[in-house]
Amino acid sequence: MKKLHILVVEDGRSQREMLRDFLIKEGHTVAEAENGERAVQSVLKGHFDLVLLDYKMPGMDGMQVLQEVKRINPEIDVVIITAYGTIETAVDAMKAGAIDYITKPLEFDELLILVDRVSERRTLIRENEILRQELGARGVTTDRIIYRSPKMGALINMAGRVAASRTTVLLQGESGTGKELLARLIHHLSPRAAKPIIAVNCSALHENLLESELFGHEKGAFTGASTRRIGRFEEADGGTLFLDEIGDLSASVQVKLLRFLQEREFQRVGGNQTIHSDVRIISATNRDLEARVKEGLFREDLFYRLNVVTMAISPLRERKEDIHALIDHFLKRYADENGKDMEGISSEAQDLLLKYDYPGNVRELENIIERAVVICRDSVISVEDLPFREDMGVAGEGHKDGEGMLRGSMEELERKLILDAMEKTGDHQTKAADLLGISERMLRYKLKKYNLKG
Repeated sequence: MKKLHILVVEDGRSQREMLRDFLIKEGHTVAEAENGERAVQSVLKGHFDLVLLDYKMPGMDGMQVLQEVKRINPEIDVVIITAYGTIETAVDAMKAGAIDYITKPLEFDELLILVDRVSERRTLIRENEILRQELGARGVTTDRIIYRSPKMGALINMAGRVAASRTTVLLQGESGTGKELLARLIHHLSPRAAKPIIAVNCSALHENLLESELFGHEKGAFTGASTRRIGRFEEADGGTLFLDEIGDLSASVQVKLLRFLQEREFQRVGGNQTIHSDVRIISATNRDLEARVKEGLFREDLFYRLNVVTMAISPLRERKEDIHALIDHFLKRYADENGKDMEGISSEAQDLLLKYDYPGNVRELENIIERAVVICRDSVISVEDLPFREDMGVAGEGHKDGEGMLRGSMEELERKLILDAMEKTGDHQTKAADLLGISERMLRYKLKKYNLKG
């Protein structure tokens, strides 16, 4: 993993030097600052991947330093070191941009885990930047895939690794998470990039029409088939076929798709000629295919053919870090499209958007921002420009009551998710935290907050 440039900010000399020596021994480059003012100056002058920041110091305290560091360079990761106050204090720091916190007396094993996590994230960022440069050299951009979260970073990295092969890929995720965008990225990174990628929504057509759409048909194959039709498998020869909503395939189409995956050949509807096609299959679903296999609704052998590499796209509610970047992206895009000079979004409106769970995921957020830009009378989007949604808890006038409703419903959902994770993992906090995508320390805070036994 990447060796880091680390700034240790600690007013206690012995503690600071102990941290410095330990991190240097682990192979990292370390600088020191004995107070907040020196820390800010160091960040202004140098490059750092990580700041280990004591929360309580004379002069500028940890929160002030954190805010300054994030203002200077939002990409720097900050871990708070504290022996004072409550967990809520550290959680406030995390809301302000810290990635985690650690308490005194320091446990070096715990510190090493945190540092390794930052190193892994930095490695992904570097690899993804190389990936973007490679794409740019080919005239392809990933500008439509907007992300800041480690989860999406890891997914983009995986796309780069699987692209070179011809193996089938199954994309799993809720509607609106961006499965087709990821499929197109894999195609553009692959040796097939010069050939077409063709997308077919398997749930949008009746069984007979879908079979003809995919495999083509001969003249007279059925009523209305007045001419031969070339199907998508032939059109995508040498390229990629993206089959969206694969879980909705009928039994007969499943059989034909399985045969193609086994033999790389098929026949048009109503035809006897065997046709060969060099097509890579990327499929996607928002259904639980394993459950459909158990229910007898999806062939097990086809499932295993499609499921060689599976990539799960997390819903937007599980990667809140991406929301800020997506809001900025959609705001600029729709302001340009509508010829409007938009300065931004009010803090109240942004706060509500960050708290919302987005059952429609990125697609829903995009629609909300587009609508807000269109109806906004000012240059700043306000709460009144957000759509009325009972489940969202925003109703223009009286939005403060809506905010309370939203917070209450989200806390109840969060409580339920934590209970479910603890039950699934047999009350194992480390496994439950991994399942929820949060740190174990944050899980302990949530257990205490909701008075749950852990």
